[in-house]
Amino acid sequence: MTQPQLPIHVAALYQFTRFDDPAAIQAPLAALCCAEGVKGTLLLAREGINGTIAGSGAAIDKVLAHIRTLPGCADMDVKHSRAASMPFYRMKVRLKNEIVTMGEPDLDPTDTGDYVAPQDWNALIERPDTIVIDTRNDYEVAIGSFAGAIDPRTRSFREFPEWVRAHRHEWESGAEKPKIAMFCTGGIRCEKATAFLKAEGLDEVYHLKGGILAYLEQVPAEQSRWQGECFVFDERVSVGHGLELGTHSLCRACRMPVSPEDRGSPLFVEGVSCPACHESRSDAQRERYAERHRQARLAAERGEAHVGARHPERDED
Repeated sequence: MTQPQLPIHVAALYQFTRFDDPAAIQAPLAALCCAEGVKGTLLLAREGINGTIAGSGAAIDKVLAHIRTLPGCADMDVKHSRAASMPFYRMKVRLKNEIVTMGEPDLDPTDTGDYVAPQDWNALIERPDTIVIDTRNDYEVAIGSFAGAIDPRTRSFREFPEWVRAHRHEWESGAEKPKIAMFCTGGIRCEKATAFLKAEGLDEVYHLKGGILAYLEQVPAEQSRWQGECFVFDERVSVGHGLELGTHSLCRACRMPVSPEDRGSPLFVEGVSCPACHESRSDAQRERYAERHRQARLAAERGEAHVGARHPERDED
């Protein structure tokens, strides 16, 4: 469900394709984004492009049109949403070894599992012979997931292959191999996750097309099997059904999502600490965070942008 009353157009995109020279793509793309006032992060690698950008509708259209002229990007997957204010501080176009880091250099990310449309997802995950796996990291899963999904408790996507190899025997203990359904925020992590499982010899592998964001946008709340909110890697922090702004904020000390309940804790100090990190930070660190928060407030009063703490390192969408 779109929100045309909100002024900022947010576009999350990715495409696995072959770029022979990502560095040659970087400068023209960065120049166009900056000229159009677009902000966000785009990652370029030999295996393709991934990122989220925000700006006016016309500016986003120009940038997407440019990206679609790149090799293999004509049919690039893009998820659109709206925001009340700019969710990014700057524009970054970065060169990477992988656009989503798994650490399996010989994997073919185009040999993926079968896509499942959001409208068909409930039927698949409700089957008794389906194993449902959340491929996201622990701090993302903590604020929301599909009911009954397995949480690998990974701290980064690099840990996912090791987790699969350690647990796959649990799924193959029966007479028949189960169906394995996986999901992530916007779909890109599951491109590699399903490709990895297929490379490991698991055949009946499925993934949610467009990820959680597509599901929350397209499936009515009364039919949804989603519980909680979905973490996003920008200043919105989390979204719910209809991609409405969620209730979580960001701890500027540890960069983790903070729930309304966490904000009611005596260990939560705005801009300084939250229950998850309070005991692991020194007095000197908290003093430094407090000064940074004071500078951010002053900048806001002057109507200026202030670059706060980064989100957790982006390794998906």
